[in-house]
Amino acid sequence: MLCMALTPLPVCAAEMDNILQAAGVTSMLETKLSTEEYIAFAQQAQGAAWGYTNIGIANVESGNLNVREIPSTDGKMVGKMPKHSACEVLEIADGWAHIQSGEVEGYVSTDYLLTGPDAKLKANEIVRTVVVVNGDGLNVREAPDTESAILTQVASGEEMDYLETLDGWIKVAVDADEAYVSAEYVTVEEKLDTAITMTELLYGQGVSDVRVDLVEYAKQFVGNRYVWGGTSLTKGADCSGFVLSIFKKYGISLPHHAASQAGYGTKISAGDLQPGDLVFYGNKRGSINHVAIYIGGGQVVHASNERTGIKISNYTYRTPVKYVRLLQD
Repeated sequence: MLCMALTPLPVCAAEMDNILQAAGVTSMLETKLSTEEYIAFAQQAQGAAWGYTNIGIANVESGNLNVREIPSTDGKMVGKMPKHSACEVLEIADGWAHIQSGEVEGYVSTDYLLTGPDAKLKANEIVRTVVVVNGDGLNVREAPDTESAILTQVASGEEMDYLETLDGWIKVAVDADEAYVSAEYVTVEEKLDTAITMTELLYGQGVSDVRVDLVEYAKQFVGNRYVWGGTSLTKGADCSGFVLSIFKKYGISLPHHAASQAGYGTKISAGDLQPGDLVFYGNKRGSINHVAIYIGGGQVVHASNERTGIKISNYTYRTPVKYVRLLQD
């Protein structure tokens, strides 16, 4: 365990290397930081846990890290770890790590997995503070006041990004909007994302090939950036830009505006939802301000906000206001 005195002593370059190598922080050696900063990083990494004994972090440029049933590229896929998602590393052998991430257990290539202090340092950078809803139908308001307008309702167990604690209220991000919830009905906690199960990636029977293809295409961008006004699936898109670019590949032209997109296609009910249909969200007055693509299994993929990027959520993570079908098959 590294210790640092209240008044840091001078450390020569060779001693600094030895300290860092002993701590296992080899990736930090090329960074232009002071000795004290290096040591502080190492101490911080050693103290971080988030419920993990031996943490691993998916280290892919974009997309997902495949989790397989056996330690082989021929192994059946049992899940996917989005970029920067976390796992418990159970064992490492022959270039493969046996991991547990959320509900997914399997093997990933160590070429794309940070482990040890490097993983803890990365976790320190990417950990998110979230607000977890403790009761059904939590009102999300425009201002920290029970008389303020209700923007939407959020179901029990759903998460919102934490922004600030006020007197009896928590300021949150609901997709790209800022809003407020009563602190009495939520819990604030730190979270690292985990793997997506194959169940979350499957479709119902009777779904057309084009719907399966569209949804699979959309999901490969999970973990990529959210950029306001953007339409790039790799460099960044906002909610309507993400939908616009996905459907463009399938010959459907849409405007770059969620409320305008809601005017296209055929309005359907929640019970008629199929993978590839659109789910729209808004405030209690019905003004649409967000759009997502239904992927089956009660879930949507969408460009949420700058903190979470493109992600998968339950389609009722907030109250939907409209469902639309663009694919007529």
